Order: sequence, then C-alpha cells, then structure tokens
Amino acid sequence: MLMIGRGLRAVPRGVWALGFVSLFMDISSEMIHSLLPVFLVTTLGASVALVGVIEGVSEASASITKVFSGWLSDRLGNRKLLAVLGYGLGAVSKPFFPLAVTPFEVLGARFADRIGKGVRGAPRDALVADITEPGTRGAAFGLRQSLDTIGAFMGPVIAILLMLALAGNIRAVFAWAVVPGVIAVLLLVFGVEEPKKHGEARAARSPIRWSEVRAMGRPFWSVVAVGVVFTMARFSEAFLVLRAQDVGLTMALVPAVMIVMNVVYAAVAAPVGALSDHLDRRMLLVLGLGVLVLADLALAFATSIGVVLIGVLLWGLHMGMTQGLLAALIADTAPARLRGTAFGVFNLATGVALLAASSLAGGLWSLAGPQAAFLSGAVFSLVAMIGLASLHMRARRSKPPPSQRLPGA
Repeated sequence: MLMIGRGLRAVPRGVWALGFVSLFMDISSEMIHSLLPVFLVTTLGASVALVGVIEGVSEASASITKVFSGWLSDRLGNRKLLAVLGYGLGAVSKPFFPLAVTPFEVLGARFADRIGKGVRGAPRDALVADITEPGTRGAAFGLRQSLDTIGAFMGPVIAILLMLALAGNIRAVFAWAVVPGVIAVLLLVFGVEEPKKHGEARAARSPIRWSEVRAMGRPFWSVVAVGVVFTMARFSEAFLVLRAQDVGLTMALVPAVMIVMNVVYAAVAAPVGALSDHLDRRMLLVLGLGVLVLADLALAFATSIGVVLIGVLLWGLHMGMTQGLLAALIADTAPARLRGTAFGVFNLATGVALLAASSLAGGLWSLAGPQAAFLSGAVFSLVAMIGLASLHMRARRSKPPPSQRLPGA
C-alpha cells in the first residue's frame, strides 16, 4: 500500500486536472447513459437489437475519430486544443437528448457526443503520457481512469435523485446533464496547461508517414490485437442496464446498476495502475479477463436482481483491472513522437470491435435471449486470456537485461 501511495503522490498536477475534467464530463454523460437504454425501449419503442446497433455505432464513431485526432495532435503539437474541441462537442450534444422523439434522433445526439469523445480521447491520453515520467505512467493512467469513473458513478446517483425528485421525468433528468458538461469544458480551458517542451517542438515537426505507423513494431501491434479480442468480450454497458430491468428492477432504480459497476471500477483502477508499474501489466490483464468470465456467467444465468448485481460488481472489477493498463501498454510500446497516433490506431481497432460486439450481443439477445449474449462474451474473454498468456510467455523468453526493460514489463 505504501508503494501504491508513493506512486499516486508522484502524479503531476496536470494529470489530476485532466482527471477532474473527465469526472465532470462523465457525470454529464452517465446521467443520460444510465437511463438511455430504458428510455429507448420503454419510451421510444426501440428493440434491444436496435439499442445494440445504436450503442455500437456511437462507440465505434468515437474510436474511429480518435485515430485522426491522435494523428493531428502529433502533427500540430497541440493536444489541449483538440481536447477542448472534443469536450466542447460533448457538452453541446447534451441538450438534444431530452428533445428526442424517435430512436434515430437519439442516435444523432449519441453520435455527436461520441464524436466529441473521439476528438478528445487520444490527445488527452497522449497529453497524460507527455507530462508523466515513465516510472509513474501506470499510476497516472490509473488515477485519471479512477477520477473518470468516480464521475461515472456520481452521474447515476444524481440521475436517481432527480428521477425521485422529478416524479420519473427522464427528459428533465437529461436536461440537467448539461450543467456538469459545461463545468468540464471550463475546467479544461482554465486548469490544464500544454507542456512547454511539447509546444516548443511544434514548428520542427515533420508530417507523419503511414509507413512509420505500420512500422511501430510487434509489441505495439500485439497490444492492439489483444485489445480487439478484449473488446469483443466487453460489449456496451447498456446491456447490464437492460439485464437488470429484465429481472425486475424498477425504472427509477435502474441507474443503480451503473453506480455499482463504477464504484468498484473507480476504487480499483488507480491502485492497480500503480501496482502495474512494479509488476507485469500483461499478467494483471489476464487476471482481469478471468474476472470478466465470471461476470458474464453470473449475468447469463441470473434469475434475481441480487445475482445481476454480483455480475455487475465483477464487471466493474474487471474494468478497473484492465482499462488503464491497456492505455499504459500503448504508451509503453509506441514511439513518443507517434504517441497520439498510436492511441488513435488502438482506439480505431477496438472501436470497430465494439461495434461488432454490441451488434452481436443485441442480435443474440433478440434471437435467443440474454443468456446467449453474455455467454458469447465469456467465450471471447477466454480467447483473449489465451492470447495474453501467450504474449506474456513470449516476453519472458525474450526479456532484455533489467536496464533495458520497459516500465511495467
């Protein structure tokens, strides 16, 4: 614990600021997202399969955008500008959710919101890497992820309170989500500075060639490959919300699903990230995938709200054990000059996988029920575990002398 505490204290102020930006934007997003699947199905008449397509298209658009914003942030040498544009678009999209009268209007608002996420994601992650020393990189990414996830469970808490105070008026709850989104943008504009060394190098930067991207090396592309299979195992959290409603949770309490998941996620991400600076990140990821298998099995065979909440808790534990580590592995394996592009490429690949995973889960749910959807996730989790274990064994056989090792490797 002392080792973890020292790692978190060494995280730069700028990373803390970026974490609080993520916190407020996630409050805004999750006030909407925790109720959106139920709103689509019960108020707008969408099918579960359509919910899967909407979630998949939205998240894939975010990931596809990240590859271009990451490349552009490397080219311009200005990460903060793109981050402000992305968070700004996310805030502007929020008023359109309470005004939607068809599922396709929700798709348009969700698409704009996720494009904003795509614009800001890779530059923000590259900015975290730029201002953090390699020896505290896992702690920095874990801390930002924890603060992000604190917002992700505060959002549903606020949504529940507003649902009770506003007599179940979902549209009114969606309208209040605008406020924390605006706070996030203001905090980013006035609270985060671009590193001086990054800005000074801007004029000297040459265009990035795609041949360089293709030649990033086997370690980077191995992380991308594992991330794709990983994402096929972890489809949209919208299905957790629908599963809870499926076993009888009332609409006003449906956001509690996201609260349970994100409380565990937030509690685990930072300490696991700090721990990964001293242990092999790949083996921690394998353990996280094992937890996801248990979560999928619990959700597949659940017949009560209690068992669903156990599955949701395990899902949150898995997220906390894995998401920050994947970002740290990309930072470890990508060249510094191409770091924004590397995050973009990774998010592009995993975004396409998320589109496929959510569409597949929605289709399986509609055709064969929720059990089939979650069992497919368990199968993909096992495949990803085998791939990661293989990478770990290969890395151990070819491990360089201690002085040449990557942090967390």
